[in-house]
Amino acid sequence: MRTTNAFANLTEAYQIPRLIKLGPNLYGAAFTLMKMIPARFILNKALRDGVLGPDTVIAETTSGTFGLALAMEGVHLDRRVILVSDPVIDARLYRRLTDLGASVERVPESSARMVGGYQAARLNRLAEIKDEYESVFCPEQYSNPDNPRSYSRVSELLVETFGQVDCVVGPVGSGGSMSGTVSYLRSVLPECRAIGVDTHASVLFGHADGPRELRGLGMSLMPANLDHTVFDSVHWCQASAAHAATRQLHQRHALFMGPTSGGAYMVARWWAQANPEALTVAMLPDEGYRYQDTVYDDEWLLAQGHHGAQLPTEPVPVVRPDQVAGPWTTYNWARRRYAEVIASGDAPVGTS
Repeated sequence: MRTTNAFANLTEAYQIPRLIKLGPNLYGAAFTLMKMIPARFILNKALRDGVLGPDTVIAETTSGTFGLALAMEGVHLDRRVILVSDPVIDARLYRRLTDLGASVERVPESSARMVGGYQAARLNRLAEIKDEYESVFCPEQYSNPDNPRSYSRVSELLVETFGQVDCVVGPVGSGGSMSGTVSYLRSVLPECRAIGVDTHASVLFGHADGPRELRGLGMSLMPANLDHTVFDSVHWCQASAAHAATRQLHQRHALFMGPTSGGAYMVARWWAQANPEALTVAMLPDEGYRYQDTVYDDEWLLAQGHHGAQLPTEPVPVVRPDQVAGPWTTYNWARRRYAEVIASGDAPVGTS
């Protein structure tokens, strides 16, 4: 078996974001692969705890870059990796995962009609895999508290670099990156604001579940790692707005990132301009190579009805989190629990 020490630095480098100045008071934390942070943290802890033995299979449900991080680590740890995904998993990502030796199982398209959609079907299949093998370790990114815990290193980097961070803006999926980064930041900067970026038809902040064109953020099931009390406000963006912002981020700053990064950049740029005395950091999770045939292809954008879409200049405030009012809306979450917000029925309009 190969030893892990010789390979540690190869994936270690993926965890450190580049801090890029995007405006007078706006910086982007641009990651090559942000999900490498929790993947390495969780797997290394499993090794130390003795639950990831030489013959243990690593199995997880994922449709994105967490699976890529696990597959890369699986190479270095010499472990078999089984990933349960959607039938619409990105073709470029699928090829890369299988080339790394990971087994990728895709749940049937009929799963989309069940409660919880593909994500529920993937979890059901994962449970079956756990019964099929003698030794299986599931990182459980949606519920494992080591996911948000791993982002303490990002908080440390931001504090060491900037000293004062007034606002962090980032996309929300499993909840780990934003919940973890901001929670640790507030141990030294309690007034630091957190703005979550979601997409319509995601259940994370009060929308009903439905088809989502914008992938990489949003969920059909509520993840245990999402701490709603972290967030001061929430912004929802449609695919057309996120795609336009992604292209603008590339054209203006030469940052080649994915559409979730574009959504975060759009919101962060607006907030930074509205608050010129505050230092704002946008979390930009992954690079744009998976999207060369989509977001970065004008013909594809045209076919999807997005080519030439104008980037909105500001969000539309809504008084209820389930309202849809155009391609970009915002709601004053005010660091409240999910049940508290939903029970309130409405809340004062806020765009901060």
